[in-house]
Amino acid sequence: MGIFATIPQDAIDHLQIDAGVLLTEFDPTAPYTAPSSSNILAITTGGINPICEPTYEDFFADIDNAPNNVMEGKKLTGWNCRLEFTSLKFNADNTAWALGAADTTTLSGGGKKIVPRAEIKTTDFKDLWWVGDKLNGGAYAVCLKNALSTGGLNIQSTKNGKGQNKMTITGHVSLSNINAVPMEFYDFPAQGE
Repeated sequence: MGIFATIPQDAIDHLQIDAGVLLTEFDPTAPYTAPSSSNILAITTGGINPICEPTYEDFFADIDNAPNNVMEGKKLTGWNCRLEFTSLKFNADNTAWALGAADTTTLSGGGKKIVPRAEIKTTDFKDLWWVGDKLNGGAYAVCLKNALSTGGLNIQSTKNGKGQNKMTITGHVSLSNINAVPMEFYDFPAQGE
């Protein structure tokens, strides 16, 4: 075996396992508390994909004789932060999340009606969490700030199968803190460490 055919001694501390869960509420000061069923946004298939991509502009791009990607000319212009997943959960809350701008009313028979809206309200933006287990008993979490669906409702039903709804939830910057990136990351050690 070669000298580079190895893994770190603390490998168990760094492996994230299973698909994790999407939560409408999570307390990072109490990360080992099991989530309430009512806080689980979606039943997912195919995993959950948290993405946080920077966007850059090359200020030297139009300067004669300057090569591409000169580090002194690179400017960070923003972040594209989102959660992508396929939901199998069909209820009023999940549908309202998928639509983004929508109102839910309770019908006289006990059902719910979800109606898309022609305008966005600031109350449509809510934080959304993805929390996953680590092999060592710890956890890893991602908080998408000021989240709103930008992918809309996209239902696919199948014969003898389960209905699926592909969702893209995007984080947004707020004017109250314009320099805050709309995604935060948390790494929790094994319980008791």
